[in-house]
Amino acid sequence: MNIVITGCSRGIGLELVKLFSKQHNVYCLTRNIDPIEKYKNEVGDSGRINFLQFDFESFNTVELKTFLTIDNGIDVLINNAGYLVNETFSQISESNLRKMYEVNLLGPFRLIQNVIPFLREDNSHVINIGSMGGVQGSVKFPGLSAYSSSKGGLSILTECLAEEYKESNIKFNCLALGAVQTEMLNEAFPGYEASVSAIEMAQYIYSFALNGSRFINGKVISVSNSTP
Repeated sequence: MNIVITGCSRGIGLELVKLFSKQHNVYCLTRNIDPIEKYKNEVGDSGRINFLQFDFESFNTVELKTFLTIDNGIDVLINNAGYLVNETFSQISESNLRKMYEVNLLGPFRLIQNVIPFLREDNSHVINIGSMGGVQGSVKFPGLSAYSSSKGGLSILTECLAEEYKESNIKFNCLALGAVQTEMLNEAFPGYEASVSAIEMAQYIYSFALNGSRFINGKVISVSNSTP
């Protein structure tokens, strides 16, 4: 299978690359390619891991389409890239506001538009990695208005695309994650310790990516055992 993953330089994204590349071809879209190159060299990769240095804030469509021209098409797309800054609503900077929406919502929107023609016609699966903060009725936290609202948009986008493509074999789902012990969480909430590791969450996403679309489409699924 051919798997496309965004945000692969650390945390859940990097662990997903490690899991998928054992049996599948992985195509990584990430701003920082150094960790991918390092891992590829460590395992003596034989072509399973491919990567493109890519930034959602400067979306290069031509470069992207060249990279995505893959033999036999794409089976799974995982929109994992995320940007989180903890800033109060009245103090959030324009640059951080724009970056959170570019990376968390507009980037996946544009990427899916470009990936659609490359998706296989036999049950391909698009997974958007959302957040519990972007789920209606969930507990909300001060300082996360931009992050949570951008992830909320990603949840709704998932539902809309499932409806728009319901006559095709493309399935869309959103996994709304709770707290996971990643570098991004530690940067936003120093000292907070989540009960779930990046490796554990990656294992869950790995299984869902390969099997979930057989039973589920157009759903926003909460994946959390704690608050936050």
